[in-house]
Amino acid sequence: MKILARLSEADGVAGDEQQVRKLIREFAEPHSDDMRVDALGNLMVTRSGDPDLPAVMIAAHMDEVGLMISHIQKNGLLKFYKVGGIDDRVLPSSVVRIGEDKVAGVIGAKPVHAQKPSEWKKVIPYDKMFIDIGAQSEDEAQKKVKPGDYAAFATEFGEMGDGRLKGKAFDDRAGCAMLLEILSADHSVPLQAVFTVQEEIGLRGSQVAAWDLKPDLALVFEGTTCADIPESEEHGYSTTMGEGPAISIMDRTSVAHRGIVSQLVKLAEENDVPFQFRRSTAGGNDAGPIHLTREGIPTATVSTPCRYIHSPVSVLKESDFENGVRLIELFLQSIERGFRP
Repeated sequence: MKILARLSEADGVAGDEQQVRKLIREFAEPHSDDMRVDALGNLMVTRSGDPDLPAVMIAAHMDEVGLMISHIQKNGLLKFYKVGGIDDRVLPSSVVRIGEDKVAGVIGAKPVHAQKPSEWKKVIPYDKMFIDIGAQSEDEAQKKVKPGDYAAFATEFGEMGDGRLKGKAFDDRAGCAMLLEILSADHSVPLQAVFTVQEEIGLRGSQVAAWDLKPDLALVFEGTTCADIPESEEHGYSTTMGEGPAISIMDRTSVAHRGIVSQLVKLAEENDVPFQFRRSTAGGNDAGPIHLTREGIPTATVSTPCRYIHSPVSVLKESDFENGVRLIELFLQSIERGFRP
């Protein structure tokens, strides 16, 4: 999991993906026939194959949720905006790093002993919070940061429990790591690996890339919600950790291509690859704009279950990730043998 570790610890809040993009270029270079970055910032890695086989776009987004500095107060504390969907409840006391210099900061709010009883049961909104970088004045803070700087959660990657991994931005650095694994394998299928930008703020990069590349079909790799925890009803788990990669039937932005879904299920069952269906239709991902591009592109999504996504730290099981890679490799091999959606 060396690649996932490095990707997780890199910072790439939506709109500021260059650090992640640089790292992925380093990993992808030995397996690329062509590599370029478009005007929006998508990294497109093409691997030539048999021209008689359909070109397959495999996509994962580089960006993560985070913050942007909006204002520096006279006392040196920083106000901020949220970039992407973040629950305000996970923000207080989170440690962040800001800008290119990775200035350390802590998100603060009015302490509970200074709150009125009427405030105790209310969620503190993010616009009532601030980031403390240890500056004592506006002038001191301006020497370190400026409005418009991005702030990412400062979370160290690590192992925990039985084959589980913790880190930040598994949505969707897990998908990026899967793409890199697929690129490094031996396939004759023409591959268009796209590491997209700005998914967390409107699924933006994938639409541009799909229009440019014109693939015959597409697979999107995601890190998806896993809510198999106490206080959650089983039907609301969405996915369950350890039960394999999750195949989506539909979500808010797309209905998966039934031919691709059926083939994924068939291959998993025939080859004893554990899998599950994503049991929620909430949210969306890059499959949404991809499948609507040009005349339409047959598209499906395979996800790694991740607990606590869109927060400072997520948890996934390594076997779910590995089985996701295995399932995609089987799918590409089936295209080589003649499968067409």
